[in-house]
Amino acid sequence: MMPSVSPSDFRHIVRASALYDVLLTAPFATPWSFALVREQLSNVNVLLGGAALPPFEPFHVLICCLLGSIVLVWSALRVRDPQPRLGRYDAAARLLFSTWMAWALLATGAPVLWLFLLPEFAWGLAQLLPLRPLLKKT
Repeated sequence: MMPSVSPSDFRHIVRASALYDVLLTAPFATPWSFALVREQLSNVNVLLGGAALPPFEPFHVLICCLLGSIVLVWSALRVRDPQPRLGRYDAAARLLFSTWMAWALLATGAPVLWLFLLPEFAWGLAQLLPLRPLLKKT
């Protein structure tokens, strides 16, 4: 049986996952910051036993920056208003992202993907935890 969490604790999980997203995706929001983080990710992939990441063309950078920008906006919403409903939507998005990361891992073998896949999947599971019903004060 899955453990349940209080609504207050669940709101903390939603907010924490949003703050994690801000920290992780902010470098993906502009072409200039992405260029720096891409180089670091390539170095980490090599350190973990993988190959250097391939060079990105402007179209690839555009897609990364669009994704980084929308995740930042979505994160700001969840930081300001960490509703359980938003946490459930975020869980669905994270499970989808995890699926595509697993696909990319299988297709490329890039070990750096584990650094994204594991936390993404864990945040998704955390936001699927059942909520304890509120007890009415009498």
